[in-house]
Amino acid sequence: MFFNSLSFALFLPIVFLLYWLVFNKNKTTQNAVLIVASYYFYSCWDWRFLFLLVFSTLLDYFSAIMMENSTTNKKRKLWLWLTIGINLGFLGVFKYYDFFAQSFTDLLTGFGFQTNPVLLKLILPVGISFYTFHGLSYVIDIYYKRITAERNFIDYSLFVSYFPLLVAGPIERATHLLPQVKIKRHFNFEKAKEGMYQIIWGLVKKVVIADSCATYANAIFDNYESMNSLSLILGAIYFAFQIYGDFSGYSDIALGTSKLFGIDLLKNFNYPYFSRDIAEFWRRWHISLSSWFRDYLYIPLGGSQGGMWMKVRNTFVIFLVSGFWHGANWTFIIWGLLNAIYFLPLLLQHKNRSNMGEIEINWNVSSVKTILNILGTFALTTMAWIFFRAKSISEAMGYIQKMITDCHFDSQYLSNQRYNLELLLLVIVFVLVEWFNRSKVEPLSGKASWIKITIAIMALLALGVYSDYKEFIYFQF
Repeated sequence: MFFNSLSFALFLPIVFLLYWLVFNKNKTTQNAVLIVASYYFYSCWDWRFLFLLVFSTLLDYFSAIMMENSTTNKKRKLWLWLTIGINLGFLGVFKYYDFFAQSFTDLLTGFGFQTNPVLLKLILPVGISFYTFHGLSYVIDIYYKRITAERNFIDYSLFVSYFPLLVAGPIERATHLLPQVKIKRHFNFEKAKEGMYQIIWGLVKKVVIADSCATYANAIFDNYESMNSLSLILGAIYFAFQIYGDFSGYSDIALGTSKLFGIDLLKNFNYPYFSRDIAEFWRRWHISLSSWFRDYLYIPLGGSQGGMWMKVRNTFVIFLVSGFWHGANWTFIIWGLLNAIYFLPLLLQHKNRSNMGEIEINWNVSSVKTILNILGTFALTTMAWIFFRAKSISEAMGYIQKMITDCHFDSQYLSNQRYNLELLLLVIVFVLVEWFNRSKVEPLSGKASWIKITIAIMALLALGVYSDYKEFIYFQF
């Protein structure tokens, strides 16, 4: 079941009505109906993986209690590392075993040894990276005594399995979400209206922008050897907007859906393509993951306290781990490495926190510099996205080499019977809409909201991609 599917359009109103009209007596009944809905939502992909979700929930729930009840720090640490080891063990087997096995085999082959690796070829459980990180943040917070262990199993189960964030985030913290599920929620019309605005805008991002861009990006990337420089540049740009519209669209729908149930989730995107440098980009892109790595990996490694060498080391560790988190492929690791290299000059010059304020354009010399910085940052991120999109490092390098050396800029006819420039106007309009509404959660609320809603729905009907059905990219992570 996908957020952009007819089944979800039927599922959501049913759960909404049951939640507010039938099971609204107290927070226990409210939480219970959300858990049932969440398990059903997850089972629509593969009901067998429900057992993995339930096991992960039970493991973290009981480990946290045992950790809190431990009389010595040694026992607390034992329970912490046992839980982390089992969680990462499952994640490693399902997501990374075949990658390591094949990489080791390739290494031996390079030295002249012939081996036949044992590959498991397991189906990756949807959302395993996300709910594993939910649980890890919880047990780590218990270990450091930032919170107390949750004794109510229903409340904790909802924290882990809450369906709006279950399969693709945002990665929630127990300190933020648990207090909300431990109290009875009361219907708030204004919050529900905000939620609907955010859902509709998220659908526009996904169905109109991301899926339209995917049609062009796929045609160009899959046939890059026959494409000229203009097509390859446009292909990279289209993929940049595909992944942004896809993932931020999902996040908007998730946050909006959650508001319908009176629960606020962590903000995950803040107009990242308007960033003035790479450091700002990573404060605006996938905020929940970036902050997770900062709090649970970067700071424990020493953060910024141990001198420049430690800062550099920890920065590269964070970006490489972030790349590897996204997938078992060397392309993701190179993508993370590129972002670390982009970040390095800012770190060495102590400029990684230079652009913390709001973005303003006053049409003076300073504004010209701001615009150039935004365009430069977008160009760097787009170049890195090529590795994210490519199937292999050699394919990414071939793509970039052809893009730089071909030097032909005539508009080409693509394999999907479209010209490569056809989509550019829609992308430009989308950028302008976001630019003039960058101080808001989404552009549909405020003055003349009903007119904007009408236009958004018309765009969904007229420009949405439905014939070539596409799932959300981040489901694979």
